[in-house]
Amino acid sequence: MLSAIVLAAGKGKRLKGLVPKPLVKIGSEPAIIHSLDRLDKHPYVDEIIVVLSALNRQKITAAIKKRSFKKIKVFVLGGLRRQDSVYNGLKAVDKRSGWVLIHDSARPFIDSQSITQVILAAKKNGAALLAVRPKATIKFSRKAGIVGQTLDRDKLWEAQTPQVFEKNIILEAYKKYSRGDVTDDASLVEKLGKKVSIVEGNYNNIKITTTEDLLLAELIIKGKNAI
Repeated sequence: MLSAIVLAAGKGKRLKGLVPKPLVKIGSEPAIIHSLDRLDKHPYVDEIIVVLSALNRQKITAAIKKRSFKKIKVFVLGGLRRQDSVYNGLKAVDKRSGWVLIHDSARPFIDSQSITQVILAAKKNGAALLAVRPKATIKFSRKAGIVGQTLDRDKLWEAQTPQVFEKNIILEAYKKYSRGDVTDDASLVEKLGKKVSIVEGNYNNIKITTTEDLLLAELIIKGKNAI
């Protein structure tokens, strides 16, 4: 059994709007609806846990209930930090579930093929994430304002979600290492000494964080609708 945790507690401050980030319209639908639609239809996903904030709970649940999603099990309140929200979601996972998929609702363009590939990779190795190779040259700075090193782009990956884990592994990682700042679930599993498989993702799987991202999202959705 596989449980999907969809994180939707973000406020979207950098979008400079009054609408919570998961409810920002991409085309005709809120961002979170795009993510939930892909996961709800995927044959490997058995249940969905949606993590909300107290501020956006009413609006998001109302938007979701307008749709006919079949796999949403429960709405869970998040915490102060991303890792607190993930941990609250983990505690709501069905006891029978052996696998957990974690996805940011602000990534509305996840596709079914990528979901399949990252799940299968995790089931071989215990943990896997989607990622893309950076397009730009990356500089490492040991001192503010000074280049220390130009990194080998062929060895670099930009992490995305979904990320998929054996349930016991991700629970252990969160219990041991979630006190500090966490922006990537796989990084905690790495601290356990576990291997995390990389599955090459899609550049369209962007995270909506800034107004520039929102403009790009509109171009992506227009392209998809034109096909």
